[in-house]
Amino acid sequence: MDRTLSDAIMPFGEHLEELRRRLIYALLGIAPIFVLSLLVGKPIVLFLMEPAREALRAADLPSKFQQTGVLEFFYAYMRISFIITILVGSPWVLWQLWLFVSPGLYPNERRFAYLLAPFSILLTVIGVAFMYYVMLPVVLAFFVNFGSVGLPGESAARTAPLAPGIVLPQTPVLEADPPDPQPGEMWINGPLKEMRVAVRERDGAPLVLTIPLVGTGPVMQQYRVSEYVSMILSFALAFAVAFQMPVVVLLLGWAGIIQPAVLTRYRRHAIMVCAVLGAVLTPADPISMLLLAGPLYGLYELGVVMLGLLPAERVAAGFDFWGRKRRRSLADHPPPIDADAGDGGGP
Repeated sequence: MDRTLSDAIMPFGEHLEELRRRLIYALLGIAPIFVLSLLVGKPIVLFLMEPAREALRAADLPSKFQQTGVLEFFYAYMRISFIITILVGSPWVLWQLWLFVSPGLYPNERRFAYLLAPFSILLTVIGVAFMYYVMLPVVLAFFVNFGSVGLPGESAARTAPLAPGIVLPQTPVLEADPPDPQPGEMWINGPLKEMRVAVRERDGAPLVLTIPLVGTGPVMQQYRVSEYVSMILSFALAFAVAFQMPVVVLLLGWAGIIQPAVLTRYRRHAIMVCAVLGAVLTPADPISMLLLAGPLYGLYELGVVMLGLLPAERVAAGFDFWGRKRRRSLADHPPPIDADAGDGGGP
């Protein structure tokens, strides 16, 4: 027997009790995720630093980060651990929220969530991956090279002949560290742009200390850990939100606020809006603005195409919409019966 509307109605107190239960389940589910994120937080911080280190090495600069406070790296590590917990645990939290909300929805309303939820998660993953692997290396290379340029001759050192009897020491420039350096040996690691010295043994292995080698320009580029991690998180949030453009277009179309014909008619306005969003959500440089505005417009067109393929009535009726529509048409207008065709019986 089908449930009536009165059977599905839950008192307000039971709603609060159900919400409290779902919140407890959500917190209990993400607690072990947070513990695991503490184990992988430090390697992920180093993983996020790698694009900047590659950009610095490509510009012949030392790739060391700077920590100006005792707790700076620890704060960055904790922030990354919290973000990992939120990202990994969000499906579990959303599932608990769905279990709380879904009993009050009709089956046709649930179909919209079944379509939008995985689509939104996929767009978020694509947006963050695009930020890290495409946008971030380009932006970092631009800013590193921009900061490496000084005024001509500004940092040129004065030269003079050596005094009699003075011989300059020579330090070998190596492409990699020697396998077993002895205490007191010194060399220059060319790819890392560092002078390295083996000072003593520790746990059976030599302890190697380094001195970063900087260029002759007036600016020494050495980034702070906290500022760099904040920039990465801001970029990731901006791209994750911006890549929800098809979801926004679908929601506005399904709500009847906009139509596909209107969206195609105002393409030039959409380009302008995407350019403004690219300028607002990224640093004030043309490269990152274009790298966000271009995909934004492509996602806008994707939303227009999906709105045309998936109108609200088709999603509400299920993905067999066209088959149901054809069956309803046949039921309303049955094909004519051939009078000459018999019923298969005798005379």
